[in-house]
Amino acid sequence: LALRPTSETAIAPMLKLWIRSHVDLPKRIYQVVSTFRYETKATRPLIRVREITTFKETHTCHETFQEAEEQVKAAVKVYSSFFDGLAIPYVISRRPEWDKFAGALYSLAYDTVFPDGRTLQIGTVHNLGQNFSKAFEITFETRDGGREFVWQTCYGISERVVAAVMAVHGDDHGLMLPPSVAPIQAVIVPIPYKGYEEAVNRKAEDLAETLCRAGFMVHVDLREKYTPGAKFYDWELRGVPTRIEIGPKDLEKKTITLVRRDTLERTVAPEGEAVEALAKLLNRIQVDIKGKAEAWLRQNVKRLKGLDEAETIAKTGEPFSILELPWCGRDECGLRLEEKLELRALGTPYPEEKAEGLKCAFCSGEAQSFLRLSRQY
Repeated sequence: LALRPTSETAIAPMLKLWIRSHVDLPKRIYQVVSTFRYETKATRPLIRVREITTFKETHTCHETFQEAEEQVKAAVKVYSSFFDGLAIPYVISRRPEWDKFAGALYSLAYDTVFPDGRTLQIGTVHNLGQNFSKAFEITFETRDGGREFVWQTCYGISERVVAAVMAVHGDDHGLMLPPSVAPIQAVIVPIPYKGYEEAVNRKAEDLAETLCRAGFMVHVDLREKYTPGAKFYDWELRGVPTRIEIGPKDLEKKTITLVRRDTLERTVAPEGEAVEALAKLLNRIQVDIKGKAEAWLRQNVKRLKGLDEAETIAKTGEPFSILELPWCGRDECGLRLEEKLELRALGTPYPEEKAEGLKCAFCSGEAQSFLRLSRQY
């Protein structure tokens, strides 16, 4: 049995063959792979696994440290846009030295907050410097004819993102998928009464055709063995953002009834304005669920001035997800804060935030930044 190691060691021998000169740089490689972890903690589906089955990662090589830094910024921009599109709130932290990716100069991580208050890492970006290129002798001919080791970065996400979408937006009814990624954005449920079955079903199919032509992803539920109520429950469980109901009264009034999955609020729109009404509703849902998720994260991040305040919060059981404490930057103080509060450090805010005029929560020395601590998956 052969288990694939981390990608940096697997891809380095190939990079050594592919890169000869500065004309080969920058080199950017994207791949989707399985990664195995020696995971000793209890596993959880999607959240903590021994085999990451769909790890999407990028590896880049550059001529200079500055170019690698620009690539890190580009990766942060890409991932921020990605998570914003999923309506997943996040904080970006520079991991502490004792918890960065092995072999990296530094690591940046995206963390979100789950309903139980724990944080989950959902993405990482690493500046590898020349650590791997020196270990594997990945060099290139410079513009002036010399030899130099390449500068590398890497970044990736896994199925944890799927877990985050499910946990952050889901509720007691089931999934709540953001319209931006929902495979079905609207389900049309005919409500037939005796004598109206054919007319109602035909209207539902006509409406679906109209909405599909307008670019929406729509499904008509014509299952005969299920009542409308059972269909409502089924599609709410699946997280379809909107439901459109059509019954005899809608036929008579030439209207449709739209139901939001997130709030179950019902609105009526003229049949001729179905495209505009659905577009407006989906946009509203996307904005609202993102706003709700971000508000939840903000109210659970608490910036404090000292250790006593943090210990009080931890002992009294006051709800929190992330505590931010002034920190001098010394590893010893950071590790002691973890020990005192029985939390784990996420790192310092990125971009950097100075803790001006504040004292380190542990040693009372001059604070350089804020250390984020949380209960983590």
